[in-house]
Amino acid sequence: MRSGRQATGDRRQAAKHQRGVALITAVLIVALATILAVNVGFKAYLDQRRAATMFALDQGFEVAMGAEAWAADILKRDASNGGSKVDDFTEEWATPIPPIPVDGGEVAGQLEDMQGRFNLNSLVKVDNGELVADPAAVQRFKNLLALLELEDKWADMIVDWLDSDINPNFPDGAEDNVYTSLTPAYRPPNMRITRASELLALNEFGLERYRRLEPFVTALPPGTAINLCTAAPEVLDALLGNGVSQFTRDRKNVIEMRKLRCFPSLQDFNAQLDAKVRQEYQDGRVIDESSSYFRANVWVTIGTTQFTLYSLLNRTNGMVRPILRSFGTD
Repeated sequence: MRSGRQATGDRRQAAKHQRGVALITAVLIVALATILAVNVGFKAYLDQRRAATMFALDQGFEVAMGAEAWAADILKRDASNGGSKVDDFTEEWATPIPPIPVDGGEVAGQLEDMQGRFNLNSLVKVDNGELVADPAAVQRFKNLLALLELEDKWADMIVDWLDSDINPNFPDGAEDNVYTSLTPAYRPPNMRITRASELLALNEFGLERYRRLEPFVTALPPGTAINLCTAAPEVLDALLGNGVSQFTRDRKNVIEMRKLRCFPSLQDFNAQLDAKVRQEYQDGRVIDESSSYFRANVWVTIGTTQFTLYSLLNRTNGMVRPILRSFGTD
């Protein structure tokens, strides 16, 4: 009798144990299925987002190319209308393009006269086939650095970055002896540059100094004059080189006058220079009232994707062509 009851109890206990194992197994199967379903869905979502982003970038690129062509057409019309004799902020090219709707987003842009900036490549000149420092240009650049409250030692370091020799300028130059000791090591190019952003490669120059200096400098072919009509007040004062922040202090008036005409004109600016400097500027074609190099800044937004194009345009003999493009950063 007792053994029968015990056997029945054992069977009931075994049945409960089996039901518990089955429940745990079912829970595990449901959990694994849920994990698998979430993983498949997440990957599908990523693939979808990746495809949408790539499509938006492709579309943004094509829209930006169209905006670049539009900018080139504006510059071409300006030249055909005789506007290339004087390029100032009263002309069509100087008017920013407001956001314009496109399929799935919008595009905006602006043309910037790059000859309104100091040309870093002018710091060196060719002498007997070698690139050597141009003392007059170096002094003008030091004037600009002083106005921006930056150390003038950077002028000598940039010259060493550009000139042909490997002998550092005294006392603040830097050549192979400095850059090859860095980690990672590299060497200065000892040639003219194509982008002002190369300043970031200077030893200890840093992003903060670059952001302060970048709006006032560019990298253009040698012999490119500074356009007085579009130059920043700091650049104008650096060209005067008399230690007086004349245009910088009178910035508001400069902006107002430029809404009406080229200011300062070549004639008015020359009148403020002494005879020696005036002749030097004329001989070297340092200043002018017209420009050949413009940068098209284009911003395209497609959905949540943003695409930026910086295109350096050269206008020569009524023709406009892009000579340098960068995407995302200038």
